[in-house]
Amino acid sequence: MSKLGKKALPALLLPLLLLLAVVFFRQHGAAQKTGERYSAQFLDVFDTVSNVIGYDTDEAAFRQKSEAVHALLLEYHRLFDIYNDYEGLHNLKTVNDNAGRQPVRVDRKLIDLLLFGKEAYRFTGGRVNIAEGAVLRLWHDEREAGIIDPQHAALPDTDALERAAAHTDIENIVIDEENSTVYLSDPELRIDVGGIAKGYAVEQAGKEVEALGGTSYLLNIGGNLKAIGRRADGTDWVCPVENPAYRDGKSTEAYAVVTGLCDRSLVTSGDYERYYTVDNVRYHHIIDPETCEPGRFHRSVTILMKDSGEADALSTGLFLMDTETGRKCIEERNRGRGEAERIEAMWIDADGTRSYTDGFLRYVKDTK
Repeated sequence: MSKLGKKALPALLLPLLLLLAVVFFRQHGAAQKTGERYSAQFLDVFDTVSNVIGYDTDEAAFRQKSEAVHALLLEYHRLFDIYNDYEGLHNLKTVNDNAGRQPVRVDRKLIDLLLFGKEAYRFTGGRVNIAEGAVLRLWHDEREAGIIDPQHAALPDTDALERAAAHTDIENIVIDEENSTVYLSDPELRIDVGGIAKGYAVEQAGKEVEALGGTSYLLNIGGNLKAIGRRADGTDWVCPVENPAYRDGKSTEAYAVVTGLCDRSLVTSGDYERYYTVDNVRYHHIIDPETCEPGRFHRSVTILMKDSGEADALSTGLFLMDTETGRKCIEERNRGRGEAERIEAMWIDADGTRSYTDGFLRYVKDTK
């Protein structure tokens, strides 16, 4: 070999060696950084099963993040509770109990949720109304009684619903940010944040994971899914959407679609989770403020977007709109947003018809 050949050979090998080093790092260095897969489950927040899945450097690092998620969600659960008191804590039950009497000083976390609730009221055209608690309580009580004793299941009294509906003006929730107080100026108004609370709390929990350095995590809080980064192998998190017909025994397909998520949330509102039956008619928990009855437009609505809190509000709001109105709502919310912030949706109707926004199917991995 000539002197020129001996000099040229290392020069030719250098780019190849650099390429191999990059491939090795991507295959081994990245996996070493994200580590092994761990999971944790807890049952004491938002009356549902909660799972945290993550890839991390070691079990101690994962435990730090999962325990922080649990602690934060438990704090939100207690703050947002409208049925139970907790020693030393002013929560939504405290606020409701003092309706028409006096302002209640509360944690800033609760102030922020209520401010978001007022925003959700605006962008859903009033379909999501945190001031609707008096109406929702009537349905809640009859549903609970009907589940316990199905033979005597009954609907709420129509006159009682009408009286309660007269006390749902969201402007009567008076928030004083400077003094961190909430006052219900209508003595009969009651707050209920069921349409937004879980998604909002999941969003805050996701931020907590990221603040602690988590880059490959999936939060599944009662079906509210938030993906942080991708899985350790670089693939998207696999997140299915339940098929309502499967719950009814009318389909063999458990999932309507299976999505792949990275840095996005997936939230579904449906009529098949919390319901009871009166005279062979199903009455679910998503109540339309205009009719004071369960919404009948769809079987389920799924929202796919970055922010879990907004997704929760929109899934509830769009469930109570016809599909065309829902599309217009999303178009309005998407104005000025970049690709990473865009909202996508899927509607499933009673006859099984599925409708999608233009970008939703980009995230679908499997339709079986």
